This record gives sequence, C-alpha cells and structure tokens, in this order.
Amino acid sequence: MSDADTGAGDNGPEMVQINLRLSKAFLEDIDTTWKEQGFNSRSEFLRYAARDAVTHPEFSREGWKQIAASEHELRSGSAELVSREDVVEMMGGDEDDE
Repeated sequence: MSDADTGAGDNGPEMVQINLRLSKAFLEDIDTTWKEQGFNSRSEFLRYAARDAVTHPEFSREGWKQIAASEHELRSGSAELVSREDVVEMMGGDEDDE
C-alpha cells in the first residue's frame, strides 16, 4: 500500500490540487450522492471513488453499468432479488476461489 493510501508521513501525504471538467447535471448527481452516502465533502467522495477505482481495477466500466442497471430495476420493481450463489454463477466464478 502506498503512502497515499495509508496517510503515512509527518503531516500525511502531500495533497495536489487538480482541475476536473464535468457536466452540471453530473456534478449535481455527485453532490447528491456524497451527501446521501455521508461523506464530509465532495473532495472526500471523489478521492474515495478514485482510490477505489485504482485499488480495484477488476471492476470494469461495463460491470459498473450492469450494477447500476440492476439497481435501477430493483428500485423500480421490474427485477427480482437473486441469491449470492446465483450471482457467483452469473459472474462465471467459483465460490471456492474466495
């Protein structure tokens, strides 16, 4: 784990400011999400999201789209819950690999 992940150092890791261009609608979605999820700030949420993407690159963009679509279907009542075993089978995994 890098110093950026652990907060190592006398005063923690050196922070660097970046600029990011987003659509207004997407920024509004981000603001709603960080507040609902209990983050202290937009920056904290975006650092968490970026760290998660770097730490878990196996979660592909397509995988996240499928998760979001499934979440929408569940919330709208157009889908049914499935068991953990069904999910493992759908993902082509083997439960013994854990």
